Amino acid sequence: MAQLALSRGGAPRRSLLAGNALPILVFAAFALLPLFAAFKAEAYVLGLVTRVMIFAIAALSLDLLVGYGALISFGHAAFIGLGAYAVGILGAHGLHDALITLPVALAVSALFAWVTGIVCLRTKGAYFIMITLAFSQMAFFIATSLAPYGGDDGLTIRVRSTLAGSPILANDRALYYVCLACLIGAYLLCRALIASRFGRVYRGARENAARMGTIGFEVYRFQLVMYVIAGMLAGLAGFLLGNATDFVSPAFMSWQRSGDLLIMVILGGMGTLNGAIVGAAAFLLTEEWLSGLTEHWKVIFGPLLVLVAVFARGGLIGVGTRLRGMLRG
Repeated sequence: MAQLALSRGGAPRRSLLAGNALPILVFAAFALLPLFAAFKAEAYVLGLVTRVMIFAIAALSLDLLVGYGALISFGHAAFIGLGAYAVGILGAHGLHDALITLPVALAVSALFAWVTGIVCLRTKGAYFIMITLAFSQMAFFIATSLAPYGGDDGLTIRVRSTLAGSPILANDRALYYVCLACLIGAYLLCRALIASRFGRVYRGARENAARMGTIGFEVYRFQLVMYVIAGMLAGLAGFLLGNATDFVSPAFMSWQRSGDLLIMVILGGMGTLNGAIVGAAAFLLTEEWLSGLTEHWKVIFGPLLVLVAVFARGGLIGVGTRLRGMLRG
């Protein structure tokens, strides 16, 4: 009865609200931002924040591997490129409907993740990093050799994906809210996965894979399924990025882009999900601000990242948690 009373009482409800306060605030801010952006530079603001939300989806998917599985992938951008190229190549052949292009983007990403995951997950540590990088570079060089689809120069997507024939995504504000819906869906999916029995086994393998195997779980299969799910989510980000930029190029799947995604996850705080969204926003907004100050913005950005890595253990989410603890005494 006491537990029932507590479940109806204020304390647990306040605790539940406090635990979800950050994502609620972030998603509410994203939802309301177009109303304020309408007063000044709407196209610029919508474009920038749409990009933030798309990379937040990609960072969430990478956090599933890095933060919860200790699988440090240095080739995650390959999935983004595959999703974007699915939009570009199908569009070049007159297929623009998202009911076709989105399933193809997800299927291609899942297939690439499954094929490469079978090999990558046979390795550990530095070898896993190197082999994911190698597969990503293979995808990069294949994209550069696609002369009919732009090769090195990339491919312009002349028509954004339609939805059952409706050109709704041609409107920047509609695309913005589609990206927000996808981000919220991806976040809830990742939370459900991590909290599930499947997720608990997966996280257990991060702590001690041998022990999980000893008690009867085939760790490799759990990791392969999560690797495919993460690849599909990154493919979704690629689908949205292709539509948002009206362009796709091999640079979408470069190792530098994979490095950026890793920095976003580490900057926000690995293994928190909230950190992936915060890290993507902090990375891209800081990049945008500094690049407006000087063309040599990376000289400033690099030391800032070093300072965060050295002094902000747990990333920005960890800093926020410690500050709240200090304020509470």
